[in-house]
Amino acid sequence: MSGGGCSIVWFRRDLRVEDNPALAAGVRAGAVVTVFIWAPEEEGHYYPGRVSRWWLKQSLAHLDSSLKTLGTSLVTKRSTDTVSTLLEVVKSTDATQLFFNHLYDPLSLVRDHRAKEVLTAQGVAVRSFNADLLYEPWDVIDAQGSTFSTFAAFWEKCLSMPYDPEAPLLPPKRIISGNVSKCPSDTLIFEDESEKGSNALLARAWSPGWSNADRALTTFVNGPLIEYSKNRRKADSATTSLLSPHLHFGELSVRKVFHLGTKFGEESVNLFLKSIGLREYSRYISFNHPYSHERPLLGHLKFFPWFVDEVYFKAWRQGRTGYPLVDAGMRELWATGWLHDRIRVVVSSFFVKVLQLPWRWGMKYFWDTLLDADLESDALGWQYISGTLPDGRELDRIDHPQVEGYKFDPNGEYVRRWLPELARLPTEWIHHPWNAPESVLQAAGIELGSNYPLPIVGIDAAKARLQRALSEMWQQEAISRAAIENRMEEGLGDSSDSAPCLPSRHTNGGKPNVNTNVNQEPGRDVANQEVTQNIQRRNNVLRFNVMRDVGDAEDSAAESSSSSRREGWRCSSSLVPPSSGYSEHYVNDENRIGGSSSYLQSHPQSHHIINWRRLPQTG
Repeated sequence: MSGGGCSIVWFRRDLRVEDNPALAAGVRAGAVVTVFIWAPEEEGHYYPGRVSRWWLKQSLAHLDSSLKTLGTSLVTKRSTDTVSTLLEVVKSTDATQLFFNHLYDPLSLVRDHRAKEVLTAQGVAVRSFNADLLYEPWDVIDAQGSTFSTFAAFWEKCLSMPYDPEAPLLPPKRIISGNVSKCPSDTLIFEDESEKGSNALLARAWSPGWSNADRALTTFVNGPLIEYSKNRRKADSATTSLLSPHLHFGELSVRKVFHLGTKFGEESVNLFLKSIGLREYSRYISFNHPYSHERPLLGHLKFFPWFVDEVYFKAWRQGRTGYPLVDAGMRELWATGWLHDRIRVVVSSFFVKVLQLPWRWGMKYFWDTLLDADLESDALGWQYISGTLPDGRELDRIDHPQVEGYKFDPNGEYVRRWLPELARLPTEWIHHPWNAPESVLQAAGIELGSNYPLPIVGIDAAKARLQRALSEMWQQEAISRAAIENRMEEGLGDSSDSAPCLPSRHTNGGKPNVNTNVNQEPGRDVANQEVTQNIQRRNNVLRFNVMRDVGDAEDSAAESSSSSRREGWRCSSSLVPPSSGYSEHYVNDENRIGGSSSYLQSHPQSHHIINWRRLPQTG
């Protein structure tokens, strides 16, 4: 075992020994101490959910086993302040260097910058690397040096870059271990007794760990990928790669996936690589728009009058909406922590368009229940479905769950698997039992409103309500714009402090007021007040241009980029949940099916985000 002067390799969401630039740099430098710091309280409302924590536990054990075969072991630390713990590890091991790989969510960017500042001040050399993306966000720009506002333009640029992504690195042959005698590991607790029974079922379907991810990739490339273009729309999850949890935790290198995929030139491969591109784009959006998980990128949608209804929300979570494909998806999610990407679109679109519940509630529930919960990807998906991206789905477009059912589950096999009460219903009626003759329902043992619910809301009624909401939205946007223009003419500036329709966020001891505004920022610490005020002052600028200077792009409050989408739309003050989550009083359900696994009550703090865009991102 080596003495002092070692390097620290800080693992986060890069839990692999293969194609790990930080680990490779540490090995080249000499003796290495590998460390993982568990500080979930720092994540605020996005405290990891049960199934995500189960995966992390298995993945860390797998990584530790791999490191031991190479000559070292993983030091695990429990913390509430990652940077302080890093400094303690450095001092206890006499380390002189720190290596880690980039992350792109706002909290990580700020934390990483602080780590560099603090450790550099202590004389520690700090270097960070790209291990999560094909290209760094700051490298993908147009000819004018501006960022891209649509996925199509972004992905076209990635595919036409003058240089290919770097080839994946091989695992090190051996690792010289640094001295950890004064740096013992902490025992990390990822589950309580009440969760162990449910978690045991996950091991039957999933095998976390980087070498298992490698095998899963090989299996997919040699099997489902061949028919991916034909089968990807089927609700059966066996038609997809099932790689997203491995990618989220960094068990699998996206560069390895890309380089393996580009060896083929078929339509299926191109479609699959496009899905990898969407993951890239989610990081790109998060980096350039750090509040994308909390507010819409198109500013007029901050005036949309979301329907705050606990009954609707609970019915959706429990798979009791009366629409079979939606209900089957939500029950699969609760039982397995997984959903086919097409079913994710169906259930989230129903949530936003039909129930008109605030999209951030749905995103937070996905975060709590998905194995592959990923803040950047989930924010992109929910923003897309909610029409809050320049190239997202129009908010006034409602896809009927019955039509979607016969498109993605034509024989009803998926519905029958997850809704056993409908198992005997003929395929003709499987996606719209409310239209089935009474004799058919009786023969199938179905009593609508009893053992299976009637539709929670009619689609025609939902369409009418949506049009009214859109009309209110545009009216309110026009009022706000006129008020700002009047203030500008009077030389009073565009401060949002006096902008209309900005009611108080909380009343009644911190519980959300139904008049909470969608674009009010979460609480900040004192050090961030000046930045927050600057953001608020710019928040009502009504002309959206995502290609603008990077320092201002995220803060614009926009008009739609498509004039055709404005016709028939107009708005009201927003009725939305607290920032970054849904209401605390939705946490404890008496019925455990779809009951929320949110940790808002135990961990109510929000992100403290400074203007990290001005911080150096490389080095």
